[in-house]
Amino acid sequence: MKKYNAENDLILIIAANLRKIRSSKGLTQEELGFRSSISKNYISDFERGRRNITIKVFQRLIEGLEITPQELLINK
Repeated sequence: MKKYNAENDLILIIAANLRKIRSSKGLTQEELGFRSSISKNYISDFERGRRNITIKVFQRLIEGLEITPQELLINK
């Protein structure tokens, strides 16, 4: 398993994947927020690396995007 150098590395990977997947599905932050019951500001802050998320929020995001957890975790 890869060891991350900085505490925020994994968060930034997930945030970048979230933005890519959301955009590829043609969803705005507002639309994803509606699907996930999360505010668009929370999603925006997370995508920019300004906020951390909980496991519960992670689950809501994958359900809202209709993806597997691995799709947000893989470093592409």
